[in-house]
Amino acid sequence: MCKNTFKKKDIVNIISFKTGYSKNLISNLVDDLLYYINLNINSGNLILKNLGSFKVVQKNERLGRNPKTKKKYKISARKSVKFVPSLKISKNLKEFYE
Repeated sequence: MCKNTFKKKDIVNIISFKTGYSKNLISNLVDDLLYYINLNINSGNLILKNLGSFKVVQKNERLGRNPKTKKKYKISARKSVKFVPSLKISKNLKEFYE
């Protein structure tokens, strides 16, 4: 079964099932992994070999619109994180969808 979205709990359950380690241990490992990814992204860009890179991008202020009410509002400037997959993952995706 392929899912489009995963919760942390789903990732913990899958890894725990495949490795046989306790869910508590895997949950702590996933927490630590996410903490260090977040820590490194905050200090700049993060490159994970054979996986991809996380880049901090600056988004400019722009005018948005609520599609339901048609009311216009201002979306403030902010920083955002962009993930760029490695060539290896991109190649696997192309093969999967061809």
